[in-house]
Amino acid sequence: MGSKNKLKRFKENETFSNVVQPKREEIFEGFELKGKWNEFFKNDCPIVLELGCGKGEYTIGLAQRNPEKNFIGIDIKGARFWRGAKSAQEEKLENVAFLRTQIELIDNLFDESEIDEIWITFPDPQIKYKRTKHRLTNPVFLKKYKHILKPEGVVHLKTDSEFMHGYTLGLLQGQGDEILYSNHDVYKNAGSPSEVLEIQTFYENQYLEQGKPITYIQFRIN
Repeated sequence: MGSKNKLKRFKENETFSNVVQPKREEIFEGFELKGKWNEFFKNDCPIVLELGCGKGEYTIGLAQRNPEKNFIGIDIKGARFWRGAKSAQEEKLENVAFLRTQIELIDNLFDESEIDEIWITFPDPQIKYKRTKHRLTNPVFLKKYKHILKPEGVVHLKTDSEFMHGYTLGLLQGQGDEILYSNHDVYKNAGSPSEVLEIQTFYENQYLEQGKPITYIQFRIN
């Protein structure tokens, strides 16, 4: 993507009512929406996050299917989620927002027990050992998720990485967390939720064309 196109998207994001882009000092000095996200959506519906939302395809797909829930796509790359934010505006999806931030800061942006569900879709598996701290299901991230999730809150992991799937399963079992459902090839083995099968991102379609199995885990952090 050219720099001019990126700048255009950054500018347009600033005009979207469904895009929140806090400055770093705002995040650490007391983010005004922390604990008040239902006020942002003007309802008391459950709040669901998609972490590393990319173009926002999954956030939009979930919001279209679940008008009784609010969805927030989170990514640091605003020029990327611009597409999702614009689509939500065009389709008048009032239960969608996009938040530009680093995922490791989410416990500064959401209050304790404020979130009902978290989706992690096709994250970078960070296979090298020295990159373990960046894996979105490592113990540090899981602790942050537990803090912002309601006691019965659920996390969904959908990935093309068998490594990420196995790493997460092993970690959850070791910690004594509750694995609600696991499938190492959702399109080959029946039983996955419809939202896992019916929403496909651009990259997921590429993985499927390459013959890569898509895996899914649904779990609760105890």
